[in-house]
Amino acid sequence: MNRLVKTVLLAGAAWGALSATAIAQQAPAQEPTATSLDEIIVTARRRDEQLKDVPVAVTALSAERLEETGATDITALQQQSPNATVQVARGSNSTLISFIRGVGQQDPLWGFEPGVGLYVDDVYIARPQAAVLDIFDIERIEVLRGPQGSLYGRNTVGGAIKYVTSRLSPEAEATVRAAYGSYNQVDLVASGSLPLTDSFRVGAAFANLTRDGYGTNLNTGAEHYDKDVTAFRASAEFTPRDEVFFRLAYDRTQDDSNPRHGHRELAGVGPGAGSPDSVYDTYAGVGDDNSVESEGLSFTGQVDVSEHWTFKAIAAWREGSTDTVIDFDNTPAPTLDIPAYYADEQHTMELQFQFDYDRIQGVFGVFYLDATAEGAFDTILGGAGIVIGTGGSVETESVAMFGDVNLDLTDRLHLGLGVRWTQDSKTGEVFRANYLGATRSPLLGGSARAPILLRTDYTNSRTFDDISPRVALSYDFSDDITGYASWSSGFKSGGFDMRGDAILTPDTVNGYDPETVDSYEMGLKGRAGPLSFSSAIFYNEYKDQQVTTQVPAVGGIASFVDNVGQSTIYGAEFEGSVYLTENLSANFAVGYLNAEFDQFLRYNLTTMVYEDISDQVVLQNAPEWTGYFGLTWQSQLAGGELVVTPSVSYRDDYSQFEFPNPTLDQEAYALVDLSAIWTAPSERWSIGVFGKNLTDEEYRVGGYNFPGALFNDSIIGYYGPPRTVTGSIQIKF
Repeated sequence: MNRLVKTVLLAGAAWGALSATAIAQQAPAQEPTATSLDEIIVTARRRDEQLKDVPVAVTALSAERLEETGATDITALQQQSPNATVQVARGSNSTLISFIRGVGQQDPLWGFEPGVGLYVDDVYIARPQAAVLDIFDIERIEVLRGPQGSLYGRNTVGGAIKYVTSRLSPEAEATVRAAYGSYNQVDLVASGSLPLTDSFRVGAAFANLTRDGYGTNLNTGAEHYDKDVTAFRASAEFTPRDEVFFRLAYDRTQDDSNPRHGHRELAGVGPGAGSPDSVYDTYAGVGDDNSVESEGLSFTGQVDVSEHWTFKAIAAWREGSTDTVIDFDNTPAPTLDIPAYYADEQHTMELQFQFDYDRIQGVFGVFYLDATAEGAFDTILGGAGIVIGTGGSVETESVAMFGDVNLDLTDRLHLGLGVRWTQDSKTGEVFRANYLGATRSPLLGGSARAPILLRTDYTNSRTFDDISPRVALSYDFSDDITGYASWSSGFKSGGFDMRGDAILTPDTVNGYDPETVDSYEMGLKGRAGPLSFSSAIFYNEYKDQQVTTQVPAVGGIASFVDNVGQSTIYGAEFEGSVYLTENLSANFAVGYLNAEFDQFLRYNLTTMVYEDISDQVVLQNAPEWTGYFGLTWQSQLAGGELVVTPSVSYRDDYSQFEFPNPTLDQEAYALVDLSAIWTAPSERWSIGVFGKNLTDEEYRVGGYNFPGALFNDSIIGYYGPPRTVTGSIQIKF
């Protein structure tokens, strides 16, 4: 079936492009809509621009499009964005894992940086915990593919995701949405705005999202893969004059969903060590307590200083905390149990000076980040009768200066030049020790006792400097078609391995270096009759690649964070929409990716030297093909408007880790969705029905691999949602 789905996706995209001219001759002229590139406004270059004019590969999904497809949280981007992985992290409910074009980071441990930057209203979110953002009260989401180092800085080697919330309405309004669905899903979402004067307005949005588990903890009876999230946003906007805008915003998210322990893929030894029939069931015995909190406050000020210059300031504070447990062995026994806590705090400030003259436009700015991330976790090894306690922190101070300028060389030829200088100063503290007794260590509130073996105990500081340039040349072949060629660079900051074992890997005290990506890209985007499209081909050189691996070792688990070497990644993307008839349109996205390691240096615990094993490894989360094809049918029904959206998304085979594992690696799969929304003639209320994964595909989104008798062959898989159907009603006041 998957081969058939891939063929349908590729044929659908190709047919849409090749038949555009014919359709344009047959179909009546239509007014542009928000799905056309000449109408979509994005801020990929830190200023408002039409999507077709931006020499960057960008997928922009409007609130309307996300609603039509029944998107519930930010992971829905994976289905509609080519060459993208946006998933919930293994063992988590709300930690985000993102890869774009094979570049990202699966390890969410404190101090380890993501490879895809996340921004909420231009505020950088430094940590992935609580970053699986639910979709409500938004304007659009942008996915910027390829290194964004010159404008978005550190940790955007894969790209960036921009989550843009809605501005407050100048008139009093309110919206209430209620939904009920499979597994007793109950969602309540309310938002509204109130103008207090002609220039000052306030607003708020609230969401309470609950659901029973897809499975059960067969040991404790608790729900497994459930949802219990409460989120709140409030903002105030002040516009004393047309050229002045201020916004103060606060948000808070509380996630009390039960922990995800995963599913034992292979049977072990002892009671509860079997492999449950349902992939959502577990026999975990470490507990069912989990709490994730995140909140932030931001201020945005924008002043049009003159006809040509605009000043913008963005200041923000954020903090978060996580208390959780993960049962790696998925049995009642404490064979491999991991209780943990994380905490982080960040302060950011960005100043932008935007200018727009007749033939030159651009932005200059400075950025500052002061952040602290800390945590502790226990590795409880019942078979060895010990617990390995690990804790530490990393403090980061980052300063950057950047500029991006677009020069109109002629009316049709444009040159873009960008550069960013960044300096990261980091101080890491790492502690790791063995304690007698397979119970919590003193780091996690266990009984006070001295360690029987001190494995790691150091404090070290390092500074990393980088210059990330970008050059882009674009040409307007017509008023509707633009082509471009670009070279861009980005880097992900270095740091310290918070799991580092100085006994097994003495070099861990020196930390690891930054990684870099150089990307060469050519693209063509625009509109031809009813076809709106964006395409790109790219070639990436990935150097000093940071890879986390954990392997069983004598007396515990050895963790490595190494700069393993380099990779070559190239591919192509084609996405867009096409009007087929007056009432029927199609959206499509196809991505091709070829990713291979050229060098992979692995530390040999026996010989204590590094060896090149690039012929044994693959890039994780890098499927060769990804695709999406959806139809949108609009018609009048009972005086209102009915919108029906069937769709199918495809994801090729991919590996969970750099080392292929037939038990954990995911074969190609397709997800079939169907939604229908009817809006009343007054447009004040609507009802909808949303079916997701209608063929009930079982597919892994993560895993852990700890084979061997000491770990009771703990090979654990984490799965995406099963088939669900949800009904909703929305009322506007």
